Amino acid sequence: MELLFYNDRFIDCIEKYTLSEEQLRFTGTPKECIDLSQADPERYSILGMDGNLLVTFFVLHKNEGVKPYSYNKNAILLRAFSTDFYQQGKGYAKQTLKLLPEFVKTNFPEVDEIVLAVNVKNIAAQELYKKGGFIDKGERRMGKKGELIIMSYHLEKVRESRNGEIKGDQI
Repeated sequence: MELLFYNDRFIDCIEKYTLSEEQLRFTGTPKECIDLSQADPERYSILGMDGNLLVTFFVLHKNEGVKPYSYNKNAILLRAFSTDFYQQGKGYAKQTLKLLPEFVKTNFPEVDEIVLAVNVKNIAAQELYKKGGFIDKGERRMGKKGELIIMSYHLEKVRESRNGEIKGDQI
């Protein structure tokens, strides 16, 4: 499995991507998100691909997108995270979250924190994010669809010790 930035060669995958009514209570469709990303240079539509199969989708949003959820100017917002309805229960969401920190460090080296907002009623997503390393520090906000739990994942900063050894630090 790999994470890729959206481009128009993936349009067929996007058109086949299915979300249930339950999923749509909490997230937007990839098509809507891609339209927003194409109009906003601070939004990046990301595809979780297993071979030629689109299994997960999300958006990374910098700067203005993060401001309602974090004061950290080096944070990025994870939003609109979903798994294709027909691919649920196969571990793809967990795999995506496992790949996410390295993807962010590689493509957004200035970022030291990934932030997300999850609806208090979306228990399954909360559990998934916790298993993926996101922490709930008790922050809450009101969103369009109800109360949101703000969660964050602090990326390790790689530093060199005095003896030349490379060490990772949790921020």
